[in-house]
Amino acid sequence: MEGKVLKTQQQQQPLLTPYKLGNFNLSHRVVLAPLTRQRSYNNVPQLHAILYYSQRTSRGGFLITEATGVSDTAQGFKDTPGIWTKEQVEAWKPIVDAVHAKGGIIFCQIWHVGRVSNKDLQPNGQAPISSTDKALTPQIRSGGVEVAQFSPPRRLRTDEIPQIVNDFRVAARNAMEAGFDGVEIHGAHGYLIDQFLKDQANDRTDQYGGSLENRCRFALEIVEAVVNEIGADKVGIRLSPYADFMESGDSNPKALGLYMVEALNKYGILYCHMVEPRMKQGQEVGECPESHSLLPMRKAFKGTFMAAGGYTRDDGNKAVAENNADLVVYGRLFLANPDLPRRFELNAPLNKYDRNTFYTPDPVIGYTDYPFLEDNGNA
Repeated sequence: MEGKVLKTQQQQQPLLTPYKLGNFNLSHRVVLAPLTRQRSYNNVPQLHAILYYSQRTSRGGFLITEATGVSDTAQGFKDTPGIWTKEQVEAWKPIVDAVHAKGGIIFCQIWHVGRVSNKDLQPNGQAPISSTDKALTPQIRSGGVEVAQFSPPRRLRTDEIPQIVNDFRVAARNAMEAGFDGVEIHGAHGYLIDQFLKDQANDRTDQYGGSLENRCRFALEIVEAVVNEIGADKVGIRLSPYADFMESGDSNPKALGLYMVEALNKYGILYCHMVEPRMKQGQEVGECPESHSLLPMRKAFKGTFMAAGGYTRDDGNKAVAENNADLVVYGRLFLANPDLPRRFELNAPLNKYDRNTFYTPDPVIGYTDYPFLEDNGNA
């Protein structure tokens, strides 16, 4: 009887149906989003992350780590993890093992923040590197209290770019050494790759600036290097063509998104993870207009397509049912509900997230203390 009930629920909930992601057999389509948590003291993942990630693991569930720096110039926020040193690689291993022990699949999101940084976070107090030397205006983070100050960046010379590409390649190799199932290249939300992609931030006159093809060159060189290092079947990318986060907007986001997915098809990567245009400046702005739909990118991309950006349970079921996405990526809801797929299955009430504890350094509060259904006596 229980099996019949579950089958009926799955028919009603496309999110809970199995999916074959390349070589990985997923039991459902609810993905843990990459979420910056700032609890990796001195850029080294900590033991408390073992519990955090394992709490959010279900058998056949897919997880993406918080953004993880590819080098000592990649950091933009205090206590975010890296994967460029042996110590960091070793620290990731028990976290990955804990996810695998529960039957989960986990990819490491590799990033470089570019100009979204401060000289105090850079080696030898140097200027952050970017596609440009245009400085960012200060930004207010969650809770409206903390103001992030950014140092004026230094425009990368053309001959320096291959080294940054290589940093991503080495980070991908390190991720595989740590036991990850693959990597997601962070090409979204105004960080370094996005600074090259978007014409608001890219004012270069060399082969990495100007035309759409030139602006996408850096991102695609990184994809190629990572694919050559670890295999296309272990590579995904996150893009946000419509977002203008960190002053990285584009004058023609649809053309940018389409150009990128069509170029990515040539490399045969596993998935493309795109952020809905309803997310502006990291905040939801209601329904996205039809003209800003991800649908053209979804149709053009030949691999698995993941969508993110303020989805609810019903939104996610609808997206899968209407074939607008293969998998749906959840951030804040998954943060506050470590058993989110189970809650969706039962249509159980959701814990509310506390925005004020998103980025605190505490190893428990706002991190591993969100209750499971059984803790509430509702299981």
